[in-house]
Amino acid sequence: MRALLQRVSHARVVVDGQVVGAIGHGFLILLGIGQGDSEAQVQPLVEKIAHLRIFGDDEGKMNRSLLDIGGEALVVSQFTLYADVRKGRRPSFTNAAPPALAEPLVEHFKAALAAYDVKVEGGVFGAHMAVELLNDGPVTIWLDGEQLQR
Repeated sequence: MRALLQRVSHARVVVDGQVVGAIGHGFLILLGIGQGDSEAQVQPLVEKIAHLRIFGDDEGKMNRSLLDIGGEALVVSQFTLYADVRKGRRPSFTNAAPPALAEPLVEHFKAALAAYDVKVEGGVFGAHMAVELLNDGPVTIWLDGEQLQR
């Protein structure tokens, strides 16, 4: 399980010309589910994201978490986080989980984050989405769930 966090002032997802998810200050989370991922990986990743101190305090230092600022989260499924570009010029996505595994894990992730009283919005799984954001900083952080389980 992989997550690319972007600290945003606001973000939204549009599908077929309709806004399907929108947030204010918080995180845009691009979430990739890999082959062999399970519910056991969700909680450590959500815990890290909820408590990661990358929002500014009164002195401008990264000292506040999503929970501290009452931030929001927009979760967008992104199988391309598992792209393998080692061979040739066309990425392989064989390391990404099939939709039957990935979609329930994305929903479980969203529910686990919402359990922290975080407003959580999302995209539409499998749809072609336009993601609009205003990256705040910019601050972008890569989290690999495998690294959190060591």
